[in-house]
Amino acid sequence: MRYFLNILLQSKTASTAAERYLLVYMIAVLVIVTSLVIIFFIVFQKRKNKLLLDRIEQQQAFEAEIAQAQTETQEQTLKNIGWELHDNIGQLLSFASMQLSILKMQMPNEVKDKFKDTTEALKDSLAEVRLLSKTLNNEVVLNIGFEKSITNELNRLKKMKFDTAELEIIGEKIDFKDRKHEIIIFRILQEFLSNSVKYSEAKNLNIILNYQKINLVITATDDGKGFNINETEKGSGLINMKSRAALIQAVLELTSQPNKGTKLIVNYPLQ
Repeated sequence: MRYFLNILLQSKTASTAAERYLLVYMIAVLVIVTSLVIIFFIVFQKRKNKLLLDRIEQQQAFEAEIAQAQTETQEQTLKNIGWELHDNIGQLLSFASMQLSILKMQMPNEVKDKFKDTTEALKDSLAEVRLLSKTLNNEVVLNIGFEKSITNELNRLKKMKFDTAELEIIGEKIDFKDRKHEIIIFRILQEFLSNSVKYSEAKNLNIILNYQKINLVITATDDGKGFNINETEKGSGLINMKSRAALIQAVLELTSQPNKGTKLIVNYPLQ
């Protein structure tokens, strides 16, 4: 009797051990399968994210190339216009001024005074054309310098219609890492100033160049009638400014309110 009980106990013990081993085996298989699924999911997600990033980078590179091509085309167009103004229109105005001077010499003294206003208008027009031609030629802008080009543009506009047009410089000047970026920022400011002339009815313009350690913060303001940005259709001017800023990794912000003027802030990384 005791013999049979021992056999039965041994059989149950063996059965329990086998079940235990089977359970451990099943748990191990489950852990391995789960781990493989998790690893597969992580690898798949990484590949998916990489493909998305590659696609985004390709799209950004494509857009940057398009913007660069458009900017280069615009620069060449402005350069050609600058040449035309300086060489052709300038020569015509010079010839007209010379002819008027000759005609003035042949007139009696009592008539000469009547030519004064016309002579002054021709001289002013000639000076304006020559100054404008310089601001349109990127080689001239690079030659005379970024800050001097802005000053010349403000002086030109001040003569046209503004009571004040001032440039303020804060901090110690830091050279641009790429001098072509000077042209791009100058064109952004030109676009802003051009819009102020055409639409703002402003009397005063102000540009601040704030040289910080790693950034150049440019603030341009006018005291014109302003506008509601949310209600105003984004025209080619704003699009041009933003696309140019994106080319040089600058952050551009334009703010305005009715009757409170317009402000442009460009944050350009110097390093």
